[in-house]
Amino acid sequence: MEKKVYSIDGKELRTINLDDKIFGLPINEDVIYYAITNELANNRVGTACTKGRAEVHGSNAKPYKQKGTGNARRGDKKSPINVGGGTIFGPKPRDFSYSIPKKEKRLAMKTILSLQAQSDRLTVVEDFTVESGKTKDLVKILDNFTKGERTVILLKDDDKLIKQAGRNLPNVYFLSYNRLRAHDLYYGRKVIMLESAAKNLSDFYADEKEAK
Repeated sequence: MEKKVYSIDGKELRTINLDDKIFGLPINEDVIYYAITNELANNRVGTACTKGRAEVHGSNAKPYKQKGTGNARRGDKKSPINVGGGTIFGPKPRDFSYSIPKKEKRLAMKTILSLQAQSDRLTVVEDFTVESGKTKDLVKILDNFTKGERTVILLKDDDKLIKQAGRNLPNVYFLSYNRLRAHDLYYGRKVIMLESAAKNLSDFYADEKEAK
């Protein structure tokens, strides 16, 4: 697959050949769904906690005698039907995380990259950084490619300066080529990929690594 490479000013520079094994795959919606669901589950905190009948503070004594009052029989004040009583089947702290096969996760990332490339949401830009680390300098570059959409920038490495410049931008997400997130990548309305990141992705998702 051929894609145009643009300068940070939005001008066309040259073309680049993207690996069809990464950017030209058929769209597999099932594997995308499994990868995104897995990420969302792994991000759940799971700290919700309620007290059951045995954990609520209170007396175990019957509030009144069993018979003769005309009231329904009642065991103690901690009954769930009383105000301040225990909770019936309430949530308890739990771990929602689980793992999916490595090959399945890698296939999901490649499928999402293929989807973005084939839908023309992916733009290849020459390698750049923000030496000043200032947000306004990054915004000047992004204005040539996006118009406030949810934007994902694929980096060739862990560039701290460009991340610093974009940390105040609510709709901009940074992903290193070897640490992709299916949710962010899939829902990005615009994907800006640095030229070197394309080569790094090809090496990272090479067939010989798939077998390991």
